[in-house]
Amino acid sequence: MQYVELHCKSNFSFLEGASHPDELVRQAAELGYAGIALTDRESIAGVVRGFGPAKDLDFKYIVGSEIHPIDAPPLVLWPTDRAAYGRLCRLISRGRLRCEKGECELRWNDVAELGDGMIAGALPDTENSIPKTKSFLRGDFRDVFADRGYALCEVHRGVDDKTHIAAMREISLKTNVPLVASGDVHYHTPERMLIHDCVTAIRGGTTIDHVHQQRFANSQRHLRCLNEIAD
Repeated sequence: MQYVELHCKSNFSFLEGASHPDELVRQAAELGYAGIALTDRESIAGVVRGFGPAKDLDFKYIVGSEIHPIDAPPLVLWPTDRAAYGRLCRLISRGRLRCEKGECELRWNDVAELGDGMIAGALPDTENSIPKTKSFLRGDFRDVFADRGYALCEVHRGVDDKTHIAAMREISLKTNVPLVASGDVHYHTPERMLIHDCVTAIRGGTTIDHVHQQRFANSQRHLRCLNEIAD
């Protein structure tokens, strides 16, 4: 099976990712992936750290970023050329300059203005936002990205995976926006989950003993083997 992980955070997503970019690249290559995209949250700071190992391994390496407009669903953006990469940098810089250090504030109009040459993947924050996502995909999203826009479907062996997949398939069919599988990866191996719990506790201003509500329900935010993904 050919699989490229298109949605992956490293430790350059401050207090969100728990693996270095080079660890993610090497693990993806070892697992037999066809490539990996580094998509840190509103940042491209970790791109260089992953580029070297990818070049050494002759491994497909994609640059991107996850952004969270305040008036639209979250998006993952992948520039297709140097000019689009420059626009992505401008977009992130614009959002960063609006806020205190460490924060980013972007609006949909910013994305629409600077999104030329980018491929975009949209995803709902929660199941409750799926109807809102459907309306967004059918309208503003398609107007800006046309055939460069996709809906991302991400599951992590939760109790509602089948329901979520069915809902995303329905969205795809009703909006005519293609559905793409991705992983929302936060670390390269399941053993790194403990480190992720630690950074989650720091982000929430609490201790690891009291981070239960903020932490992920399981350790499935890692790079999984191809057989698991196929299942």
